[in-house]
Amino acid sequence: QLRLEESGGGVVQAGGSLRLSCTAPDNVDGISGMLWHRQAPEKQREFVARVARSGFTKYADSVKGRFIISWGTAKNTMYLQMNNLKPEDTGVYYCASDGVFSWGQGTQVTVSS
Repeated sequence: QLRLEESGGGVVQAGGSLRLSCTAPDNVDGISGMLWHRQAPEKQREFVARVARSGFTKYADSVKGRFIISWGTAKNTMYLQMNNLKPEDTGVYYCASDGVFSWGQGTQVTVSS
């Protein structure tokens, strides 16, 4: 089973920035896109952003203009740059992959007001 490794979560004040990363082994072929979801306490998991292998990106309305998703230099590494963070961005952020489907374990992001 494909294992995704996430990192970069933490605690930040409102207006600050964090960068999340998600990595799958380089020897895995067939990943057509990678994406982030998040889950706030007592809320359902929601879509945040996706990047296709082509470079096409898609964002939730709530993060447009603040978050940037991109591929790294390694084949199966993806980043989520989160700027101007708000308290409502707090939650566990989960990485997922398309093509070869898998989820990561999640990384906590906490934004204090």
